[in-house]
Formats: sequence, C-alpha cells, structure tokens
Amino acid sequence: MSSSELSALITLIEDPDESIFHHVKNELVARGREVIPELEQYWEYNRFGTLFQQRVEELIHNIQFNLVGTSLKEWMNAEHNDLLEGAILINKYQYPSFDEAEVRRQIAAIRQDIWLELNDNLTAIEHVNVFNHILYKLHEFQGNKANYSAPQNSYIADVLNTKKGNSLSLALIYQVLANSLEIPIYGVNLPNHFLLCYLDENRLGMSPEESEDKGILFYINPFNGGEIIHRDEIDDFLFHLNLPQEVKYYEPCKNEEIIRRMINNLIFAYGQQNKEEKVAELKALQEMLAQR
Repeated sequence: MSSSELSALITLIEDPDESIFHHVKNELVARGREVIPELEQYWEYNRFGTLFQQRVEELIHNIQFNLVGTSLKEWMNAEHNDLLEGAILINKYQYPSFDEAEVRRQIAAIRQDIWLELNDNLTAIEHVNVFNHILYKLHEFQGNKANYSAPQNSYIADVLNTKKGNSLSLALIYQVLANSLEIPIYGVNLPNHFLLCYLDENRLGMSPEESEDKGILFYINPFNGGEIIHRDEIDDFLFHLNLPQEVKYYEPCKNEEIIRRMINNLIFAYGQQNKEEKVAELKALQEMLAQR
C-alpha cells in the first residue's frame, strides 16, 4: 500500500457511516505493525475530532493485540521456546511499547550477581541458598502478600521494577536465571500455588520403577523466599484441597504451561477488578493459542 493510499484510508476513520469505518478498520488492522507510526502521527493532529482519536486508539490496540497473539502462537509452536521471551510477550499485551532491552538487562544483572557466587563444588542445596540470598536478600524480591491477585504481578517488567510478584512470576524469574546458568530448576504447576523443583540430573530419563521420585531432589517455594519443601508437603497441600495426588502436580511442567497459567492469572485478576473488556480479550487470546 502506497503512502497516499494509506493516508486516504486514515482520513476515512472519522466517517460517521459505521460500514465504511468497519471496512477501513479491517484494511488497516490487516496491514499490521507497518501502519502504527502513521496512525500515531495522525492521532496527534489537532484538526481531527474526538471520534477520530478514539477510533485510532482502538485500531492501534487491535493491531498490537493481534501482534501479541500471533507472536505467542509462534512461540507456543516453536520446538524450543524461551521462557523469558514468553513472559516478555505477555508483558507486551499490557505495555506494547515497553523497554524490552531493560528487562533483559535487569535479568542479566541478577544473573551476574548469582554467577559470581557459584562454583563447581556446590551441592543442590547450596545452589538454592545462593539464589535465595541474591534474589530475596540482595535484590529484595518478595511475594506480594498484600495484593496477590493484582494484574501487575503477572507482568515481568512490573515485577522486576517493584520487586513484588505472585508465586508464578517469581518462579518464572527464578527458573529463567537457573536455566541460564545450567542449573536444573523447573516449574511445577501445582493448583492455587506455583512451585519449583530441583532435578537430579544423574537420574533424569529413568523409568518410574527405577526412580520413584522422577529424579526430583526437592521442591522450592518461590513465594516464601525460596523455602525448600518436600513431596509430603505437596501431599498435604493436595489433601486439604481435596485433590488427587496426580503426577502432573509433582513433575516439571513445560514452558508453555507456565505462560498459559499466566494468562489464566490475568483473567482472574481483571475479573476481580470487573474489567470485562480485558477478560474478554485474554479469553480470545486463549482461543487463538488453542488453534495450533
């Protein structure tokens, strides 16, 4: 589409005929990211009215939402999906223009602090002690107990800036750091609470008969300062929830399961705030990701 054709379409945004606007909207949304700078430039023109500005804001939001959905779907279908990248894509849903490089810089800085304290002779427990000291003592991350269901707890940029998050977001940061340092710590998708597990790499790949605990040395509670817990505590937790001791509640989950749960958390969070438009959008995002 030429610049003149794009300009002609944009000037029709304010047309009172809804059918014309619907056609223009479909054309512009289909063009995707390339039309956003032009839309933003026109939005700043004072000679256009309130209706025009509202419709431009809606168009930009629709385009950005589609971009997030497409990128997340590609991420889900990738053979190897990077967990940090998945969290960044979720962040783009709320903050399309946020500084992604700053998030990566903050993660890299924490990683550097942890790396300086590691050596080849550390045990699994000692690894976790180092992580806990750097994350919860030095960088002062903590569970957001005062506002656990706030949407901000699911956006990685907010969590890195406020140093507060829910069990899932704190676990995600913990796992991203651990995996970047080749330490086998992974998420465990426990109902109502998200945990981490430390795997014994010497027993990975064993059959259930050979390794009853599936090669898991212990579990980590990221919401409570990285407290180490054991399988029987998960047993008790499930018992009090009246849930069966299913294998999926004890074993590492895939990265895409973590991101799907993050979307579920956001749906719940915005539902608590009666933000029905947000809930509807996130459910639509879920549907997009289900169509693999």
